[in-house]
Amino acid sequence: METEMENASDLWNISSTNFSLQRNDSSSNLALQSGLAVTLTLITLATTLSNAFVIATIYQSRKLHTPANVLIASLAVTDLLVSILVMPISALYTVSASWTLGQAVCDIWLSSDITCCTASILHLCVIALDRYWAITDAVDYSKKRTMGRAAGMIATAWVIAISISLPPFFWRQVKVEEEVTSCNVNTDHIFYTVYSTFGAFYIPTLLLIALYGRIYVEARKRILKQSSNNKKPGKRLTSAHLITDSPGSVASSTSLNYGTNDASSCDTSVSQVKVTVSDALLEKKRISAARERKATKTLGIILGAYIVCWLPFFIYTLVVSACDSCFHPGLFDIFTWLGYLNSLINPIIYTMSNEDFKRAFHKLIRFRCCRA
Repeated sequence: METEMENASDLWNISSTNFSLQRNDSSSNLALQSGLAVTLTLITLATTLSNAFVIATIYQSRKLHTPANVLIASLAVTDLLVSILVMPISALYTVSASWTLGQAVCDIWLSSDITCCTASILHLCVIALDRYWAITDAVDYSKKRTMGRAAGMIATAWVIAISISLPPFFWRQVKVEEEVTSCNVNTDHIFYTVYSTFGAFYIPTLLLIALYGRIYVEARKRILKQSSNNKKPGKRLTSAHLITDSPGSVASSTSLNYGTNDASSCDTSVSQVKVTVSDALLEKKRISAARERKATKTLGIILGAYIVCWLPFFIYTLVVSACDSCFHPGLFDIFTWLGYLNSLINPIIYTMSNEDFKRAFHKLIRFRCCRA
């Protein structure tokens, strides 16, 4: 009898221990899910706000109404669509680890995901292509760089993106009576996987690298050429005017053109004449060279951020299509959200690296605060 009671007591202790462990695991999982939900929500909101501010800044500032900035605004619109149509549902799916929204919503969400993310990537190519033409063919392209041309480039990016997202609709056949618990692009069609990954990432990436390489080489040539020209003697625009308090003051101001060797002759009347020497042409070249450096550096940062964000996802997608056992939901979610993060990084880079954007952005913020 005592033995039976001892056994029953042991079983009770074991059951209590297991229940406590389950409760601890459940509490830990709940805390993890809550933290993940908060993090993904913050990323989504930050992406929405940053892109919305870029669009509002360009819209409010007439100075920014140029074909180049129209392309940037279109990129911001595309990234805004990612944050509105794709990221909220993806956050829900990532946190719950189960699809509960049905097949129709799954098809729409997957199509929006592929279309918007691909369009965002292709917009980077369009912006780089516009920059490349502006540098390598500045005179002729300045005449062709119109709003209509920018609209055509944007439309081309969207057409390519839609052509990549449509094929899965033709083979996603799921019976109505079957319960849908997952929502992923079918990787059994290896041809489509190769077509979509190369069309959405690998070919655009090669194009971006080639364009950026050419832009860097051309910008470097210009900078070196301007630096060598700065060392050559040239005409200086010298502004001289008599100091009003001096005894020899008979005129208010005089504008003179001196050669380089003649500028020193002005030093004899320092007590009576105030001399300002400035080379407008060299100053303009220095400013132009600084802008070239900054624009090239910005494009490099954008390219680097884009590759870091999207390369792991597209490599993993190709690997999974060839190896089904290599698929891990957690790893897939990490790579997916790393790609979405690129839609948050783009507006930050453009806003922080462009002085016109900074001024217009600060003006917009002050305007909003004053109205509030």
